[in-house]
Amino acid sequence: MFDIQMDGIYLDNGCLVKEAGIQPDDARENTIAYQILRAHSISEEPDRMQIKFDALISQDLTYVGIIQTARSSGMTEFPVPYAMTNCHNSLCAVGGTINEDDHVFGLTAAKKYGGNYVPANLAVMHAYAREELSACGGMILGSDSHSRYGALGTMGFGEGGPELVKQLLGRTYDIPSPEVVLCYVTGNTKRGVGPEDVALAMVAALFKPGTVKNKILEFTGPGLKNLTADYRCNIDTMMTETSCLSSIWETDEITEAYYRNHGRPGDYRKLKARSPAYYDGVIYLDLGRIESMIALPFHPSNAVTIHEFNERAKELLEEVDQEAERLFGKNKLQLSHKIKDGRVIADQGSIAGCAGGLFENLQEAAEILKDATLGKDGFSMTVYPASMPVNLALIRSGAAEKLLSSGVIMKPCICGSCSGYGDIPATHTFSIRHATRNFPNREGSRPDEGQYCAVALMDARSIAATAANQGVITAATDLDYQIPDLKYCFDGTVYKKRVYYGYGKADASVRLVTGPNIVDWPPMDELHDNILMRFSAVIHDPVTTTDELIPSGETSSYRSNPLGLAEFTLSRRDPEYVGRAKEAGVLETARRTRGTGAQLEAEPALEGIFAAIRTISGNEMVKMDDTELGSMVYAVKPGDGSAREQAASCQRVLGGLANICKEYATKRYRSNVINWGMLPFQMEEEPDFEVGDYIYVPGIKAALEGDLKEIPAYVLGKDGTAPIKEIRLYMADMTAEERQIVKAGCLINYNRNRH
Repeated sequence: MFDIQMDGIYLDNGCLVKEAGIQPDDARENTIAYQILRAHSISEEPDRMQIKFDALISQDLTYVGIIQTARSSGMTEFPVPYAMTNCHNSLCAVGGTINEDDHVFGLTAAKKYGGNYVPANLAVMHAYAREELSACGGMILGSDSHSRYGALGTMGFGEGGPELVKQLLGRTYDIPSPEVVLCYVTGNTKRGVGPEDVALAMVAALFKPGTVKNKILEFTGPGLKNLTADYRCNIDTMMTETSCLSSIWETDEITEAYYRNHGRPGDYRKLKARSPAYYDGVIYLDLGRIESMIALPFHPSNAVTIHEFNERAKELLEEVDQEAERLFGKNKLQLSHKIKDGRVIADQGSIAGCAGGLFENLQEAAEILKDATLGKDGFSMTVYPASMPVNLALIRSGAAEKLLSSGVIMKPCICGSCSGYGDIPATHTFSIRHATRNFPNREGSRPDEGQYCAVALMDARSIAATAANQGVITAATDLDYQIPDLKYCFDGTVYKKRVYYGYGKADASVRLVTGPNIVDWPPMDELHDNILMRFSAVIHDPVTTTDELIPSGETSSYRSNPLGLAEFTLSRRDPEYVGRAKEAGVLETARRTRGTGAQLEAEPALEGIFAAIRTISGNEMVKMDDTELGSMVYAVKPGDGSAREQAASCQRVLGGLANICKEYATKRYRSNVINWGMLPFQMEEEPDFEVGDYIYVPGIKAALEGDLKEIPAYVLGKDGTAPIKEIRLYMADMTAEERQIVKAGCLINYNRNRH
């Protein structure tokens, strides 16, 4: 479906050429991406960016921790517009008053520090950002990985909470100057092909080879005129799944009409690459070649056309069953049993969130379902509009009536089924969703308790076609239906009536209301000269997602209680991890508070471990006093998926000191590891250690002053009696500030030390 060239190319007066009489580094400055980045960077170094954003946005999964961290670091007022939404688990059933306690905290924080507060059920955070915060040439930082607003001419970055904390403290977002890859769009889509189909096809082509990892995607080409604003926004938010750093689109009359429709014509301006502009690669996207797609469990990149899926259903579903057995052990998914009379039957459909819940997606789904019925068998379907203005438009257009009359259930404007906060399927069931991700257990199941189901991603149009066919997987391109006249009229009255707009109105006298589950971060020690760590988890999977590191769904009821949430760390991937990490934490506590004798009593094997350490050249006089104890996680490629900082912070509060991996799946997860005071180790060789083994890294504080390219470490086995194995670790480049954060033990300590 794609032609991809990654050897560099120039865009010169609309033509793609190999030479343009200018050096790549100079011509890269002419891209739309660099025009925006340079305008927001205060760095004087051409190879580094130090960015200050125009606005920040968070949801109720993250804003409590962000504000708690920032106020502990000395923040007294929000220096930039900061919007707090409540879309992640507004209706979570577990946790009593916890969810609403967080919302009260958010509102009082908005009043105290001068922020905007969007009440629960009013909007998904990314819909609100598009509707209220976006501006051509602007930049927004969000604490969610799908903070992508490039289709509206706004560069969005999704990062963990600590990066927002830095902005709230007046500091910068620091990155190496990124490469830029051009997506050159031509052609037009077929009837029935929606934006999720385009996105899944792109993710399938780009994710596994890492084609655009940590790079900027820039969209242009004659095919853009055939894509509506909604269509572009859906594709754009899904580009997170390619592992790109951010994205930006050329703006045009369609973008201008969007801003005019939203009552903000002044926020539009033309964005276009200057000639000649250099790109580090080009993706030729011919919209006419895209078919209806399905992404099979357990990743959006596992995408094939629906026609191919139906032809190879037995083979492909058996592969999913095998992968489920590898992931869940004794638990059997048995999706291959969903084939009946040669047809694949889904049990549930859902259209939700920042990708699915857009007006045009739901309007067209309604048109497909207007004379249909879901039937009285097992298939069910829900929709979650992305915002209340979208919901109002669906009601006024008659689309809501068509959906409801077919048997579809309409839900509030929250992330819902996209993140496992609603519509958790039954065991052994197969759900199809127009959402962002289909990672293991993201739908809310608990394989460790014998509950297991699976999600495939599809476009709203094909989900509606499947629903009209009583659950038989059907491509919307196989239907003959009339595409409705898509005239979306935005009505922001509900925002004016319900949103608290507090930017520039900070009131220090307001009392911050903290419910009983809103807990301050526990103290974390600064890094010692030497570290001794016990492997509490060793994961050999090709990729480990943040959903596996800390599950979403009902676990997020404890999002504002660091120690409470930490109890769920790796719970659906390695249920024994928390106990192992705590054991290592007990050793460190004993070392700090009761002395050597008590520590050895707590763990007699340490006597043998330290005896072994003293046989290492240069370490003959090593003492426990200068050796910090903690836990360690090894994973091949951790951090794919959500930006949630809890994937790292939960390890840290349990005593985690480092991660070791072959590579980090995303920049944002590695940043979270660093900001929470853990060492982001990498290694080239295959791991020769297992859970329970100790690893000793001497002189680590000194190593942080060096080039980080070769850091000796020693694997000591479980009790020090096995032969010592020397391994070589390294860390990719870190800024001076990042090195100091790790030395301080976490960003909070670093900020406190600055005052």
